[in-house]
Amino acid sequence: MNRPLMPKATAVWLVDNTTLSFEQIAKFCQMHVLEVQAIADGDIAAHIMGLDPVANGQLSREEIERCEKDDKAELVMKQHERLALAQKKGAKYTSYAQKAARLNAIAWLTKEHPELTDLQIVKLIHTTRPTIEAIRNKTHASYEDLKPESPVILGLCSAQDLDRALAVAVKVIPLKS
Repeated sequence: MNRPLMPKATAVWLVDNTTLSFEQIAKFCQMHVLEVQAIADGDIAAHIMGLDPVANGQLSREEIERCEKDDKAELVMKQHERLALAQKKGAKYTSYAQKAARLNAIAWLTKEHPELTDLQIVKLIHTTRPTIEAIRNKTHASYEDLKPESPVILGLCSAQDLDRALAVAVKVIPLKS
């Protein structure tokens, strides 16, 4: 189950505006029951403004009513389309060392296996075509600092993946006899 946006603010709103049990609110907001009870008592989160989970698409009014009638029922978060897309997509952080390793792998692949196409290298070590072209043309900003190393040794791909890519490349470009 996904955690609601701003769980404490959501818990404040649920405590103030529903007759749900502390256990139901705690399970939905992924908090401890005592923390929800402290919110209800005003001991904590007194300064936090409640966030309506119905208004922001996390719960439906019907879901709250269903759980208010049955103390054993658990609230089920409604999956909002925009939230689902935001969770699936997004840039991943790549450390400087990993970027350098990827550049070194590209340099090694272009030097040792020129028969590989740019698309094969892109799929093999998850990089971009402009980066490959810049390294092939020796115009990349850090080209002078590159130390070509095998992507297998760097852990960017497996030996089997590299062998498969090379087998495909050899089939596409016939060997001169």
